[in-house]
Amino acid sequence: MKIATWNVNSIRTRLEQVIDWLTLNPVDVLCLQETKVVDAEFPRSPFEELGYNIYMSGQKSYNGVALISRQPLVNVSSGFRAILPGLHHEWDEQKRVITGVVDGIRIVNLYVPNGAAVGTEKYEYKLQWLTALHEYLRLLVLSESAICVCGDFNIALEDKDIHEQVSTENHIMATETERQALRDILALGFADAFRKFTTEGGNYSWWDYRSAAFRRNLGWRIDHHYLTPILYERATNCIIDVAPRKLTQPSDHVPVIVEF
Repeated sequence: MKIATWNVNSIRTRLEQVIDWLTLNPVDVLCLQETKVVDAEFPRSPFEELGYNIYMSGQKSYNGVALISRQPLVNVSSGFRAILPGLHHEWDEQKRVITGVVDGIRIVNLYVPNGAAVGTEKYEYKLQWLTALHEYLRLLVLSESAICVCGDFNIALEDKDIHEQVSTENHIMATETERQALRDILALGFADAFRKFTTEGGNYSWWDYRSAAFRRNLGWRIDHHYLTPILYERATNCIIDVAPRKLTQPSDHVPVIVEF
């Protein structure tokens, strides 16, 4: 089985690139973030013509997540409140969470808030959102053993996940507070699939559109697959596919694929 995560930065803008990639890389499940489209306007037909099932949770112009699966998924839900019914509805107003099960594997597809800048309301929202995610995953781990949590985390966990020209002190996506929030989540029983196979730095999944960042490889590794122990042992490979970033008008992120 192959599961891919990809922040496409608008599925309608990037539809041809995504379909072309999926045709060449027929993964079992493609987890999309930043689809930026309401569910009724999601471009279903091109995926269905390739034999995929589509599950989405979207909103106009912002956020949005989707699961594109060759096999039908079961136990599909979106938002935190499906698992945390007592949580305030504000945490699900932004469409950032969708989950489903295939072949006994629970896939949790996330688009973690960016946070904008340290000290802003958006930064505080990000930290509180991560607290809600921690509780959501804590409950999932109690009842399920095979879980793949993937998506755009908007956090580079280690300095080697960022190009050397960035000072991480007080830099959004690299503050110690954000990193500790992610470490606390991983301590629930998750490990980084990519780091099972590649320990060195210089491997990135996102490059800013500005400053010729991709050409100069001034990137960040912020798109991840985190696995529970049973899946971590079964993982046979995890790669970052930089090819789509070389296209005309690409997403600023590229796919990350884990194989079991």
